[in-house]
Amino acid sequence: MNQGILALVSSIGCTSAGSLQSLADAMHIPHLFIQRSTAGTPRSGCGLTRSNRNDDYTLSVRPPVYLNDVILRVVTEYAWQKFIIFYDSEYDIRGIQEFLDKVSQQGMDVALQKVENNINKMITTLFDTLRIEELNRYRDTLRRAILVMNPATAKSFITEVVETNLVAFDCHWIIINEEINDVDVQELVRRSIGRLTIIRQTFPVPQNISQRCFRGNHRISSTLCDPKDPFAQNMEGGVSGLTGELEFGENGGNPNVHFEILGTNYGEELGRGVRKLGCWNPVTGLNGSLTDKKLENNMRGVVLRVVTVLEEPFVMVSENVLGKPKKYQGFSIDVLDALSNYLGFNYEIYVAPDHKYGSPQEDGTWNGLVGELVFKRADIGISALTITPDRENVVDFTTRYMDYSVGVLLRRAEKTVDMFACLAPFDLSLWACIAGTVLLVGLLVYLLNWLNPPRLQMGSMTSTTLYNSMWFVYGSFVQQGGEVPYTTLATRMMMGAWWLFALIVISSYTANLAAFLTITRIESSIQSLQDLSKQTDIPYGTVLDSAVYEHVRMKGMNPFERDSMYSQMWRMINRSNGSENNVLESQAGIQKVKYGNYAFVWDAAVLEYVAINDPDCSFYTIGNTVADRGYGIALQHGSPYRDVFSQRILELQQNGDMDILKHKWWPKNGQCALYSSVDTKQKGGALDIKSFAGVFCILAAGIVLSCFIAMLETWWNKRKGSRVPSKEDDKEIDLEHLHRRVNSLCTDDDSPHKQFSTSSIDLTPLDIDTLPTRQALEQISDFRNTHITTTTFIPEQIQTLSRTLSAKAASGFAFGNVPEHRTGPFRHRAPNGGFFRSPIKTMSSIPYQPTPTLGLNLGNDPDRGTSI
Repeated sequence: MNQGILALVSSIGCTSAGSLQSLADAMHIPHLFIQRSTAGTPRSGCGLTRSNRNDDYTLSVRPPVYLNDVILRVVTEYAWQKFIIFYDSEYDIRGIQEFLDKVSQQGMDVALQKVENNINKMITTLFDTLRIEELNRYRDTLRRAILVMNPATAKSFITEVVETNLVAFDCHWIIINEEINDVDVQELVRRSIGRLTIIRQTFPVPQNISQRCFRGNHRISSTLCDPKDPFAQNMEGGVSGLTGELEFGENGGNPNVHFEILGTNYGEELGRGVRKLGCWNPVTGLNGSLTDKKLENNMRGVVLRVVTVLEEPFVMVSENVLGKPKKYQGFSIDVLDALSNYLGFNYEIYVAPDHKYGSPQEDGTWNGLVGELVFKRADIGISALTITPDRENVVDFTTRYMDYSVGVLLRRAEKTVDMFACLAPFDLSLWACIAGTVLLVGLLVYLLNWLNPPRLQMGSMTSTTLYNSMWFVYGSFVQQGGEVPYTTLATRMMMGAWWLFALIVISSYTANLAAFLTITRIESSIQSLQDLSKQTDIPYGTVLDSAVYEHVRMKGMNPFERDSMYSQMWRMINRSNGSENNVLESQAGIQKVKYGNYAFVWDAAVLEYVAINDPDCSFYTIGNTVADRGYGIALQHGSPYRDVFSQRILELQQNGDMDILKHKWWPKNGQCALYSSVDTKQKGGALDIKSFAGVFCILAAGIVLSCFIAMLETWWNKRKGSRVPSKEDDKEIDLEHLHRRVNSLCTDDDSPHKQFSTSSIDLTPLDIDTLPTRQALEQISDFRNTHITTTTFIPEQIQTLSRTLSAKAASGFAFGNVPEHRTGPFRHRAPNGGFFRSPIKTMSSIPYQPTPTLGLNLGNDPDRGTSI
């Protein structure tokens, strides 16, 4: 002070500034304080004490630290939820305490790590102490980072993490330093990969060129010549200089501050250009957009690694040639191609090693497709991947590109043709009872007739045998009548009851058969998830540890769940800890439905595609119409591509391109019916030969059996040979009776009932030696030692039959000459009383030749007999 110091200008730290402030205030010496940190580290807040305004002679030229506000605005713009802050040993972390408090209140996950001077040693220690899983999680943390350090330390840190492969091309770092210059910025950009954002303080350039240099152009104000209070007068004014507007408020600080935000683009090439994204000031806040303009319009040069899971029709192998990469197709592949064509990126696709979508493990890690994203082995995951809260905690999802709902796949009822469909109206036990009743009633009818046999009229050829009784009962049952006359009262009462029984049975059979042919339920009664949960005949399940499995588990084990459907489903799905009814892959579940009694609960979209394109059309689906979730594209947590992909997906949905892709894989008119329909008003279909194959089989069996019995009868008759004449043949035949029988059987062509007189029949003796040799006599019988014979021909066999007739005369008869013989067709009476022609193959005449006359006059002796 002895040297006459009028003012102090200092550029020191906060500790030394406090001492100078006390000295300046005591000596009433103006003190201009320019805050700076050591080694170029970002400065923290310097809390200079302020007392009475007239006693404060220290003015802070640099603006207060607004880094807390700037960082919070930038992080919020980027929508970060998880990141890490690296700071060097020279920085006082209390400078961003306000920022840490605010992000904590917003639920952001923030980690802090101090960077030592020996960065290489720090990185080596990480690799030595962390396990693989922990190291992968640390890599995930490094994808979003804020660096609060001097430029030299930042360069060394970025170089080490890039060379040790701790970061990838999708990383995004923010470097904060108010004093970083353009040379340092270019060097940082050259060494980094991914995206880089730099926040630094800027000084507006004066618009008037004359203000750029004030040396030699001093302007003296009138207040300097006649000041009332020189210090107070200077505090009320302002100066526009090289650092912008310089003015001091009540707290003695300069409130004018400007920050500029620089940024790079994503890409693989090093040395990307830097451009100004926006600026920030305390008055207007953020001016500009931090969105990567180049990323919105063009991602050319970016190659993304895509992980997938095979699931029809979302992802399928279209070509698998040995020695060449596999080619894939499907709905999800079409969506990915639409994004690739619009944004210009390329991709490499591979299937998840365990062919699973991903679920959390006991050690906290994830497997499947989600695990590939968590461990940074893939950039994008796409397939029939549903958006769930658990998955959103570890990966990012785009907006849904298709709605999701739970469905059930079931097998259609097999439409088999029953050969014995005619037997369907009655149960097997009823058929057995009917057959037993026929036999029992036939036996009772026979016994009743045996106890009291009816009289048979002359000429009747039937008798009341057991066989005839059975045949009569069966004919009555099938409404075809019978031939055995039953005249007793007991038998008629029995048959009256039997006919009533047969009428009721046949009428019931006809009505029930019509019902079976016209009303048919072609499918099962399961038409909803509620129906599935209420039944236990058909077991059902899903893919173990899948999203559907977890959804049913959470709903079923929730005691506050109002709908009991999920609890019933969970009991079925969780049998034997889930191993009984669940499968490991969806294809296994589909095959289990096709070849067994099983229902598969899975994504409705997948099941609909399977049902539509099944070659046998053996499936149908039922589903839940509530789409509470959707399918999305999974990305690494904090991926910069999420918003760009989501925007493009919305555009595809708005212009109708997404619907076109859906109709490609889920056509409205597929080759198979998608849903099951139960119609109780269907019209009965026309009966075909297949439905009555059983009836024809029965008829064929009867024909074969009849033929077999006929062959047995023929064999038996041949074995028995010629039979001895029965006593009936030896009996005397009355000529009067013979005359009446011949008149009834022999007619001419004009009148079938015309009789002929006995005088026209002349009997002449016939010498047997005169017969042709081919007409062998079938049988010659002696009757009372007479030798009067006659010959007749049976047209069917064309054989000769000789009968010996009785006579009282001992010698021959004089029958007179027979000038001509009578010739006519033979007819016999039919059972219905009419006449029809006898089965005569050849119309043969019956010659009557006289025998030698012996002079014996017989007259009209009634005992006279002859034979024809």
